[in-house]
Amino acid sequence: MSNIHAPTVPSGPTSTPATNGQKPSLTFAELQNKKGNMEAELKALGAVLDSHGVDMNTSLLTPDGFPRADLDVAQIRMTRARIIHLRNDYKDLMVVIEKHLHQHFASLQEEEESTATPTFHTSDLRDSIPETLDEPFAKVNSVVENSPAALAGLQAGDLIRNFGYVNKTNHDNLRKVAECVQGNEGQTILVKISRPGATQRPQELRLTLVPKRDWGGRGLLGCHILPL
Repeated sequence: MSNIHAPTVPSGPTSTPATNGQKPSLTFAELQNKKGNMEAELKALGAVLDSHGVDMNTSLLTPDGFPRADLDVAQIRMTRARIIHLRNDYKDLMVVIEKHLHQHFASLQEEEESTATPTFHTSDLRDSIPETLDEPFAKVNSVVENSPAALAGLQAGDLIRNFGYVNKTNHDNLRKVAECVQGNEGQTILVKISRPGATQRPQELRLTLVPKRDWGGRGLLGCHILPL
């Protein structure tokens, strides 16, 4: 009789038993709903104890060891047992919810990392590889206004890296430049230049030049080029 205030039903989980040795899997929303139901029931059971003026530790025995006649001892013991069961289940449930949250945020992080990692196509990789620039072999000394050179965008001070098929290794003291111009009259010539900047790194430009004889001035280009 000394422990009459203690529950007669052993405490332990009261969740749905495992099927074939495996616990049924619940979605996060179902777990949250189950958590809310448990909290509501625990609150209601606490109200039952309050209505009797007792809590989980209040003695149900008189000083001489007999059940208290002023209390519904049977109902209080059943209520306490149920509270103990729910508390155990609630503790286990929170572990499961916490695991779900960790998995959820881990998957979000993986998704963000995969999104943040750029996907390159072949064309992107080609464009992203820095072009190997030939060394300049000539310098634009002057450009006549409204000439083919001026219309192409050439400016005095530009350093020429490539003039069509001509570069530092084959320009032959600019003779090949003259050949390229004469052989491509009226045709487009790709000219790669480096334009020095006063306060920033040089600009690397690709210009299209069309040599013309009838532009209104001397020569086919309207500019003066000096070898470096």
